[in-house]
Amino acid sequence: MFDLNEVPKRVPPDSPLAPQWYRLEDRKGDKIKSGELMLAVWMGTQADEAFPDAWHSDAASVGPDGVNKIRSKVYISPKLWYVRVNVIEAQDLVPGDKSRFPEVFVKGTLGNQALRTRTSQTKTINPMWNEDLIFVVAEPFEEPLILTAEDRLGPNKDEILGKCVIPLQPVQRRLDHKPVNTRWFNLEKHVVADGEQKKEAKFASRIHLRICLDGGYHVLDESTHYSSDVRPTAKQLWRPSIGILELGVLSAVGLMPMKTKDGRGTTDAYCVAKYGQKWVRTRTIVDSFTPRWNEQYTWEVFDPCTVITIGVFDNGHIHGGGGGKDSRIGKVRIRLSTLETDRVYTHSYPLLALQPSGVRKAGEVQLAVRFTCSSLVNMLHMYSHPLLPKMHYVHPLSVMQLDSLRHQAMQIVSTRLSRSEPPLRKEVVEYMLDVDSHMWSMRRSKANFFRIMGVLSSLIAVGKWFDQICNWKNSLTTILIHILFIILVLYPELILPTVFLYLFLIGLWNYRWRSRHPPHMDTRLSHADAAHPDELDEEFDTFPTSKPSDVIRMRYDRLRSIAGRVQTVVGDLATQGERFQSLISWRDPRATTLFLTFCLIAAIVLYVTPFQVVALLIGLYVLRHPRFRHKLPSAPLNFFRRLPAKSDSML
Repeated sequence: MFDLNEVPKRVPPDSPLAPQWYRLEDRKGDKIKSGELMLAVWMGTQADEAFPDAWHSDAASVGPDGVNKIRSKVYISPKLWYVRVNVIEAQDLVPGDKSRFPEVFVKGTLGNQALRTRTSQTKTINPMWNEDLIFVVAEPFEEPLILTAEDRLGPNKDEILGKCVIPLQPVQRRLDHKPVNTRWFNLEKHVVADGEQKKEAKFASRIHLRICLDGGYHVLDESTHYSSDVRPTAKQLWRPSIGILELGVLSAVGLMPMKTKDGRGTTDAYCVAKYGQKWVRTRTIVDSFTPRWNEQYTWEVFDPCTVITIGVFDNGHIHGGGGGKDSRIGKVRIRLSTLETDRVYTHSYPLLALQPSGVRKAGEVQLAVRFTCSSLVNMLHMYSHPLLPKMHYVHPLSVMQLDSLRHQAMQIVSTRLSRSEPPLRKEVVEYMLDVDSHMWSMRRSKANFFRIMGVLSSLIAVGKWFDQICNWKNSLTTILIHILFIILVLYPELILPTVFLYLFLIGLWNYRWRSRHPPHMDTRLSHADAAHPDELDEEFDTFPTSKPSDVIRMRYDRLRSIAGRVQTVVGDLATQGERFQSLISWRDPRATTLFLTFCLIAAIVLYVTPFQVVALLIGLYVLRHPRFRHKLPSAPLNFFRRLPAKSDSML
């Protein structure tokens, strides 16, 4: 028996306490004659090296098999590289059917990734491609790159002409866009004899490759909008850190029951935080709707325009539930650039869970966040640097390539972390990385549309205000605008200073209403509170779909209706652009003649008339009193609307 008030305290870097011998006692509390136990007892903190192995007193009901699954853990994402394979050409291929021109392509396989080149345009035994295949690979390089030259014989029928296996350990690592040296690799011919594959030693086909590990890119493994790290793979290209991020995971309140135990609802909650390559997992608080973790973690910060993600989950594997999943409770994102330096933000963030039945609040999590900047000058200088490493701009990847590579990187990270002990489950990693952010969602589409309208609302407001000025809704304001306009025309050097001074004053005015705490998940902005149940059911549907045909038909018709409206808007925009092109294309000879005549007269008038006079006349004409206006469209607008467009030639 130990009196906890008498237990000594130890704070690293203090040396470990020396173990002592303690006499064993019987159930009555009397010392027994024989039997001693050597151990060390102390009160520690989270910085103690024994903290991850500590057994929380609330977890006394957890069996020996589940103890390891409730402990806190720090994980490091695997180091990811892009493997670039430039397939140049092949020589001396031996097709099986020599009576036809071979249609050869090269297929590359790396783990579960498979890519192929286009069919060579030179249909000979010496085909050429000069095409890049890009894969994602993680250290240590466990799997080789397998390239096969194949001849397309027909639909779903290909003949392997040769194969080479390339280990990645000796492959050259490139830090910039300079081309690497090319190499010839032998292609081994495989023939089937007696049910086994045998190599032909006399085969001499070769393939010409340029292969390297691209360390100048940042391998995207999370959504680009919520990136927590933008450094390149090669450590030689890293810039020094600009500060420290400290996160305190304090507690949660009001959690919802996530499963049933002994006939009652229960939740075994833990938190996962991800920033950069470092993942942290708090210990699991067993059977509590108000868990208290009180754990603190730190990260180095290399870029302030990054996001830390904190997710709360229910542990579904404590009591031997090997086949279950860790249910998601909610997630919080905090962008570091929205934080003031050296200030501690302690707030409760709502945990919002989106389900097919609708959105619900699953509780709140209380976090303490502080961003400490080591050099203000270096941090401000970061705002002038490109967001991604140099290679993304010097030798950019296509959008389709980035989407495919990001998906592969997510799969690699989730697979590696799920093999840790205790494992960070695949469903947890995918939820933290937003693996389904690219999937179609009617709710998300509506939210993005209204976000665009929110951005354009200021321009629309300016347009309405200018229309009121032109129509003299407020005579005093219109007269003041006339005076300001005349001053700016007479003294044009004041235009830019006036604009920037105006923006400066607006920014100072908005300082009073600046946000005092980091933003949180917004159900109204996300249109989650007003989403139709069928739209949410569609959002949670599998890919490919698993719904019955009548539901799919209804959703397809709805999507066709929406796409038809989008198609009409895009067509209208194209028509307006083509009308501008028609001004000088002579598609309408009379309209082009009128426009060219106007251009000639305008050139002569503008040449002999001072610019200030022209600007003054145009401005006064636009701001003229409604008494001198009429409701019909202006002559230039009528002329423009009569111009032809290519829509006349569309089916």
